[in-house]
Amino acid sequence: MDNRNITTKDLMDAGVHFGHLKKKWNPKMLPYIFTERKGIHLIDLNKTMECMERTANAMKNIVRSGRQVLFVGTKKQAKEIVASAAKEVNMPYVAERWLGGMLTNFVTIRKSIKKMESYEKMLSDGTLSNITKKEKLVMERERQKLERVLGGISGLNRIPSAIFIVDITHEHIALAESRKLNLTTFGMVDTNSDPNLVDFAIPANDDASKSIAIITRYVVEAIKEGLSERKAERAMNKDREAAAATADAGKGAEGEGGEERTMRRRKRK
Repeated sequence: MDNRNITTKDLMDAGVHFGHLKKKWNPKMLPYIFTERKGIHLIDLNKTMECMERTANAMKNIVRSGRQVLFVGTKKQAKEIVASAAKEVNMPYVAERWLGGMLTNFVTIRKSIKKMESYEKMLSDGTLSNITKKEKLVMERERQKLERVLGGISGLNRIPSAIFIVDITHEHIALAESRKLNLTTFGMVDTNSDPNLVDFAIPANDDASKSIAIITRYVVEAIKEGLSERKAERAMNKDREAAAATADAGKGAEGEGGEERTMRRRKRK
């Protein structure tokens, strides 16, 4: 299956259409609900396909302009999928626990990341040769704790431009911080959530790993396309700059030659 050529059958096979119990629904999801069966809402996969396409185009444009997308999925079914997907396209991610203020108090988070990096350096370069084994063990445990929570954003030097969230209800703190900072928000939205809380909602089952995987894979392929286009554009611009520099050098040489010819004519006179 081509990950950017998904059909409604592919989505159905992955269980994307299964929503929550009817009694748990959010009425704002009505436009995306196809029907109800045995007390469970079923999502309209044609609407899902449309939303996926809009999401992919928007996300591709973001990364093509050199900006970053933060992946967030801390629930058990999502964490490994999200971490693997983000690493594949070299994007930051949070897959263990969202720390309050991870975006709105980013300066403090960066200090914690630097602390983690300093631990890594000291533990690897022999700086701690004079401390006891117990002290070293305590530091290693602290480093592992920080790595588990902050490892996915260790390379993030500034607040990202967008965020992709698996289950916006579960990740409500991440969503609230993103909205406060006016980030572009993308999210998998199940029938118990409010799709109006994100800029680009993808109506889908956000509890099943197969559903999360197929949607996330689609998003990753869109990011790959954006990165590829950015690389091609930069190469093209570089070629243009080189050609312009060569042309300028040629004009300069012609000018110098003209001056020499003028001086020789004056001498002959």
